[in-house]
Amino acid sequence: MAYDVARVRGLFPSLGDGWIHLDPQAGMQIPDSVATTVSKGFRSLVSQPGGIYPAARKSAGIIDAARQAVADLVGGDPRGVVLGPSRGHLLNVLAESLNTRVWLGSEVVVSRLDDEANVLPWLRAADRFGAKVRWAEVDIENGELPVWQYEGLVSRSTSVVAMPLASSTIGSMVDVATAATAVHAIDGLVVVDATSAAAYTVLDIEKLGADVLVVSADRWGGPATAALVFREPEMLSRLRSMSLDPDAHGPARLEIDGHQHALLAGLVASIEHLAGLDEAATGTRRERLVTSMTALSEYSQRLLHYLLRSLGQLNLVNLIGSADVRIPAVSFTVSGVTADKVVRRLADNGICALADVNSRVLSGIGVGDVGGAVTIGLGPYTTPYEIDQLVRTLGSLG
Repeated sequence: MAYDVARVRGLFPSLGDGWIHLDPQAGMQIPDSVATTVSKGFRSLVSQPGGIYPAARKSAGIIDAARQAVADLVGGDPRGVVLGPSRGHLLNVLAESLNTRVWLGSEVVVSRLDDEANVLPWLRAADRFGAKVRWAEVDIENGELPVWQYEGLVSRSTSVVAMPLASSTIGSMVDVATAATAVHAIDGLVVVDATSAAAYTVLDIEKLGADVLVVSADRWGGPATAALVFREPEMLSRLRSMSLDPDAHGPARLEIDGHQHALLAGLVASIEHLAGLDEAATGTRRERLVTSMTALSEYSQRLLHYLLRSLGQLNLVNLIGSADVRIPAVSFTVSGVTADKVVRRLADNGICALADVNSRVLSGIGVGDVGGAVTIGLGPYTTPYEIDQLVRTLGSLG
């Protein structure tokens, strides 16, 4: 069965506001099932786990359900799923939890294609312990992150290598599996931010070879929650416990305080939503996720090609990056018009887009010298008609 975007749009009440939402980097639109689940959760999931009464057991059950749902999403083990309020929070906790001996006299490799959430925690840890920082650079011609460079970047002194699965601004995807092979050859830890890719493609932590994978639910239509997934749950026992509970074990060792259980219920609902995007999907939740996300990926790629081809026909629009493999995220400049003016014109025509996103890759390319860049992205609800509206509005700038 072909991906039915009309049916999917009906799952998002917020689309009735009349706006064209091309700003998933600021948060994907939230489906009704997630909003309803969170609302119910705030009324019923009010007790902390640990008690013997029903409300406490229900809260504990939601935590377990959230770990299982995230594990299904990434093809991992629920025993290795750490839950938290944001990816930045969780990555900071991870950097802090690594033993001091990991950092002393070591090196960390970060990427200029990555979001700050997967850069700053490692820079701060390196600065605190005197570790050396090395950078994986982006090919400014096509916006790709060449993975061959990791063989020269890593050494026996390398402790952590942080990289994205995909860029949130120019969409370039990274061959994480190949890079991970080079890192594992010197026993380094591979930390992958899959947040931007999670809304568009099937995730498989084993195939990626990531030791730790981070995702953030707000980028696929979930609440403000995130998760770290350890490919080998046993690794958690070797990290410094960050929990306020001295008896914490397993993933709870990296969960500093209690959870907001209503949001975790929404996290589960959002992953169920992804699993149901294709009505033909059957089987376990993991199987339904693979089927649905494959269908969504095929639809999104067709729409992305249409978007790129349409923008390429506008003389004033200059696309940034030309990676062969990418998610449907695009950044561009408009000759003679600053990014903030472009975004204001789009907003005047009912289109949501972002200007001057804080991005190392965009800064490195030098978009600030030409008035900044406009960043847009597609959602599971985006239609060709909405792309036509975008292109028509951009065309009027000339």
